[in-house]
Amino acid sequence: MKIKKNLSLFISLLTFSLLTFSSSCSERNETVSCFPNATVSVQLNLGLPSYYALQNVGGWVYVNEVGSGTRGLIVVRTTSGFKVYDRNAPHICPEADTTLEVKNGTSLHCPNDGAEWILITGQPTAVAKIAPKIYGYSFDSNSNILSIYN
Repeated sequence: MKIKKNLSLFISLLTFSLLTFSSSCSERNETVSCFPNATVSVQLNLGLPSYYALQNVGGWVYVNEVGSGTRGLIVVRTTSGFKVYDRNAPHICPEADTTLEVKNGTSLHCPNDGAEWILITGQPTAVAKIAPKIYGYSFDSNSNILSIYN
């Protein structure tokens, strides 16, 4: 009787472990498993006219510099600093029409399936259940240089 109980418990734990492991292989926490990994290392001089929009909260720019990933970045000025999003849609595998775009200056939009996120926070509002991938940054207010990295 004790052996049957232990065997049943072992089988239950094994089943739970396998289900957890298989779901973690199909999707990572922050993006789908087919999300491209690329080195992100960019420095932006916010004093230049092309980055003027980042002087104000809610301002945003596309960044397509060398070192800005596979499809570029979207940088947004927030009340507490910046948000730096990868332009690859985080919830579906990359295709020709899965590059995120800014829509109406208030949201991120995926043209493939209509998924949307709040521009300032990255919170999903339609279709997708995960936020866009974000990158770290440091900002030197003395030199006005924003360094973006992964």
